[in-house]
Amino acid sequence: MVKLVGAMLILFAGTMIGFQQAARFAARPRQIRHMIQALQRLETEIGYGYTPLPEALARSAAHLPEPISSLLRGTKERLDEADGFTFRECWERSVTEHWPGTAMKGAEQAAYIRLGSALGISDRDDQIKHLKLAMGQLKTEEDAARDDQARYEKMWKSLGVLIAALVVILIV
Repeated sequence: MVKLVGAMLILFAGTMIGFQQAARFAARPRQIRHMIQALQRLETEIGYGYTPLPEALARSAAHLPEPISSLLRGTKERLDEADGFTFRECWERSVTEHWPGTAMKGAEQAAYIRLGSALGISDRDDQIKHLKLAMGQLKTEEDAARDDQARYEKMWKSLGVLIAALVVILIV
């Protein structure tokens, strides 16, 4: 009886680990898409609304799901604190704090940080160009993430169950 309960727990745990890994592969393209939407909102606020950057960040964050909204909100909050940090430093600190809560990888982070070094220091047209460049880079990463999702999501689901079954067989 104890062996049966232990075997079921091992199977359950292995299956959940596999499904958790598969969920990360599914979340990455969705989060990149939300990041692109955030940059499109910023582009609209800056380009057409002539909105100051901190207010544009707040407005964009209000319409986005987590964890993307927390990246933008974190930057705005640091700007409001006015500790003498530049926009770039506030942007990078927000990324450092909130990025681990995302399913995105280093390539997306690098594109996002590069964008932060260009925002707030140039004219409106130049900022829009940098936003479009970042959106293009993120679109490329989104396509790669979708390929990874198609390739690895089902594999991780199966692998979790199979490894758990192997452990159960080896133990019994």
